[in-house]
Amino acid sequence: MADPYSTLGVSRTASEKDIKSAYRKLAKELHPDRNKDKPDAAERFSQVTSAYDLLSDKNKRAQFDRGEIDAEGNPANPFAGMGGGMGGGGYAGGRGGGGPRNFRPEDFQGFGGGGGGEEVDLGDLFEGLFGGGGGGRARQPGGSPFGGRRQAQPPPRKGADIAYRLRVSFVDAATRKDQRITLSDGKTIDLKLPAGVESGTQMRLKGKGEAGPAGAGDGIVTIEIDSHRLYTREGDDVRFDLPITLDEAVNGGKVRVPTVDGAVMMTILPGTDGGSTLRLKGKGFSKKNGERGDQLVTLQIQLPGDLADLAARLEGWKDESDPRAKLGV
Repeated sequence: MADPYSTLGVSRTASEKDIKSAYRKLAKELHPDRNKDKPDAAERFSQVTSAYDLLSDKNKRAQFDRGEIDAEGNPANPFAGMGGGMGGGGYAGGRGGGGPRNFRPEDFQGFGGGGGGEEVDLGDLFEGLFGGGGGGRARQPGGSPFGGRRQAQPPPRKGADIAYRLRVSFVDAATRKDQRITLSDGKTIDLKLPAGVESGTQMRLKGKGEAGPAGAGDGIVTIEIDSHRLYTREGDDVRFDLPITLDEAVNGGKVRVPTVDGAVMMTILPGTDGGSTLRLKGKGFSKKNGERGDQLVTLQIQLPGDLADLAARLEGWKDESDPRAKLGV
C-alpha cells in the first residue's frame, strides 16, 4: 500500500484537522455512488479510507512515523531483533535487545524429531513473539497473525437514484402550476415547480430512489417544457404576435389579448404602426428571485380579405410619405 500521507495528499506535519479535511474531500470525489462509470474509483476510495483510518489514530500514526508499522498497520519488520537465525548465533531478545544469548541443545526439545519432550505449537510461539504473553491472543478472522488488521471496507452505500422525466405544458411552467408525478412504486406526489424553471431543470426528491444498506437513494426529476402554438419564450419573457385590423391601427382602441394567465384588455393608441411591440408587465416566466418576466406583444396589421371596399374608399388618395427613407434605398 502507498504511503498514507501521499494517498491523502498531505505532509507528514499535517494537523488532525488537515488530515480530516483532505479525507472528506477525496471521499466525496471518489465515492462509488458518484463514480459508477469508473471501476477504479472503488479501489481508490478504499485506499483513501485505509490511509485515513491509520493517520486519524494518534498511536498508529506515531508508530508509522517511527517505522514500527507499515501503511496497513502491520509490524514493519516482524523479525527485527532475530540475530543471525535461530540455529546460529542466538536471539537478541526483543527491540530493546539484551545482547546475544547462547542456547543449549535441550532448549530446542519438542521442535519435532528428537528428544522425548512435549511437542510445541509453532502458532503459540509466534503469538508469544508478536502478541506477547502466555496464552497468546485471539486473532481476528482474516487478520494478520502478527496483530495487524484487515483493510478497511468502504462504508455502506445508499440505494441508487432513480431518474424521472416530467413533461410540463408551456402555460403550466410559466405560471408554476403544481405537477403530479407517478413514482416507481406506483405512488403519486405533487411537485411545486421551482422559480426560474426551464427545460433541463432538475429536482431532487429525497429518499424516493432505490432502497440500500445506508438508506434509500433519491429521485431525480428532469423537467421538459413543451412548446406552444401561440407563445415563444425569450429568457423570462413571453413573446406573442397579435393581429389587428387597419381600423384599429389608424383609430386605436381596446383589444382583448390572450396571456399565460388568461385574457386581458390592452389599449392600442391611434396611429400605431404594424410591428410595434407593447409590454404586459408580469405575464412571463418566473425569475430565480421569484419575480415574473413580461409578455411582449408585437402588433401585426391584417388587411381585410376583400379589398374592394377599402380600395373604393381610398380612391383618389395616395400616401406621399416614404416609410423606407431611413433604409437608404
